Amino acid sequence: MGQVDGSNIEEVMTYHAPTPEMLHKFDAVREACIACARAIIEHCPQCADRTVALRKLREVRMDANASIALNGMI
Repeated sequence: MGQVDGSNIEEVMTYHAPTPEMLHKFDAVREACIACARAIIEHCPQCADRTVALRKLREVRMDANASIALNGMI
């Protein structure tokens, strides 16, 4: 696992068009996050903590998708 530095910053900040394999992975991550969100909504009382949990789950999905798009570059 690498880091963002001067040698790869352009690659990290460049749009990476999804391949069919990436799309399959994005879909799998999305479905897992939806299932988790449904469990949170069903079992956690509506409150600030639940809102934060759902917001962080959205962030998790974005980070997971970035790891797929960058193929583990960072």
